[in-house]
Order: sequence, then C-alpha cells, then structure tokens
Amino acid sequence: MNLDWGNILTIGNLVNLLDIIVVWFVIYELIVMLRGTKAIQLFRGVILILIVRFVSAYLGLNTVLWLVDQVINWGVIAIIIVFQPEIRRGLEHLGRGSIFVRMRHENEETNHMIEGLDKAIQYMSKRRIGALMTIQQETGLEDYIETGIDLDAELTGELLINIFIPNTPLHDGAVIIRNKRIAVAAAYLPLSESNLIPKELGTRHRAAVGISEVTDALTIVISEETGEVSITKNNELIRGLTQEDYLKLLRNELVNSEAASNTNVLVKTLDWFDKRFRGGRR
Repeated sequence: MNLDWGNILTIGNLVNLLDIIVVWFVIYELIVMLRGTKAIQLFRGVILILIVRFVSAYLGLNTVLWLVDQVINWGVIAIIIVFQPEIRRGLEHLGRGSIFVRMRHENEETNHMIEGLDKAIQYMSKRRIGALMTIQQETGLEDYIETGIDLDAELTGELLINIFIPNTPLHDGAVIIRNKRIAVAAAYLPLSESNLIPKELGTRHRAAVGISEVTDALTIVISEETGEVSITKNNELIRGLTQEDYLKLLRNELVNSEAASNTNVLVKTLDWFDKRFRGGRR
C-alpha cells in the first residue's frame, strides 16, 4: 500500500499532532508535579467531576449539569487558595529547563540518594544497628507520613545513621523517603500478617513486607540481630543482600524505572503517530 505523504503531512494534521503532544506533555508534567502529594487526590476528583459533567450533558440531566457547573466555577477559586504551595511548586518545576535536562538532573539526584543509602547501610549493617527505610515510588505514602516526625531534610548517610542510633527519639519506626529527601522519621508502617514470613524475623521485617503489600514502595531493612540487609517490594522479601546485590537492585528500581517513566510519554506519543498515519508498524 502506497502512502500519499502529501495528503498526510498537511498543515492541519501537523497542527493536530502538535496539539496531542502538548496535551500529553501537560498531563505528564501535572502528574509528576502532584505525585506523592495530597493534591493527587484532588486531581482524581477533578477528573471524576469532568466525567460526571460529560455524562450529564450527554443524557440531558440539566439539574445535575447545572450543579456540576457551579462546582467547577467556584472550585477553581477554592483550588487556587487552598493549593498555593503546590501551584508554586509546579510553576518552579516547569521553569527548570527542558524535560531532558530535568531527566539528567533527576538521575544525578537519585544516584546521590543511593550513595547516601549505601553509606548508611554499610555503617549500620557492620554494627548491627536495626533500621527501616521506605522509599516512596508511584503510590503516595501520605497516610504513613502523617504518623511520623516531620523532617523534610536532605538525605545523607550521616543523618540516616544518627536517626537509627539506638536509644534516640527517632530510632523506632521507619524513615520515609519522598522526592529523594527524608520526609519523616519514626513513622508507623502496617504489619504484615502473612504466615510465609520466617518466624525469626521481627517487627521491622513484618512492617517492610506490610508496606509492600499495599503500595509499590521499596523498603530497606537492616536486622539488629545479624546485620543482614533485606529489601521488600511488591510483596516480595529479598534477604541476605551483599553490597553489590542491593546497589544493583536499587539502581534497577530507582534509576532505570525513573528514566523509563520520564520517557514513557514520548514513546506513547510516537506510537500513536505511527499507528495513526502508517496504520501500525510492519
């Protein structure tokens, strides 16, 4: 089948393509901006309201449509007032340069975070200092962050070590890491009731498995009995990790998955263009 590229690459089609790319980019940036914040719940609510409005207009439910329109009209003002910090953060995020510059910067920050974790893990494992560190990923951890003591501090190996030194106020509970920063310490995580967890493992390991059962968070556990390093994710407990093992796992889960997430929107846009104008790849 011969394609008439002259008809395909018209000004109208190119404008439509640009329109789709801009929409994809805006949605992507909005999700990145809101990810891990309370505003993500608001975003879901807005999507639901828009769906209700569309259905109401389609079915001719005039009263419901009027009510939804009032919510939208006044809701915009309320959102601006209530979510000023998130809006400011979003504008700052958009102003940090191109998406590719931000991707490189985010990878550098992730590698710096892994270096800090490695330093703390090595120190605490050798001295059998118990530790529990949870790294937020796609699923927000707000419910658990609220149970901890707020820090919002730069992640360094020294700070993590000081937090978990025995008989200190922040020793018990979990450190939760969000946006490559220590959000809180002494947080409570849900305990797993699974019978598959070995009996010799204690509360820290049950908490690590528990959070992996309900979120996609990655959690690092150091046993105070043996100094053994374990990691949980997606309801899986990986025990007895060497330094090489856990560094490889952390890089695969945090650096590679982050790069894949950043480029996913571009891949989807290119795939759509290929299917739309070529009828799919041969």
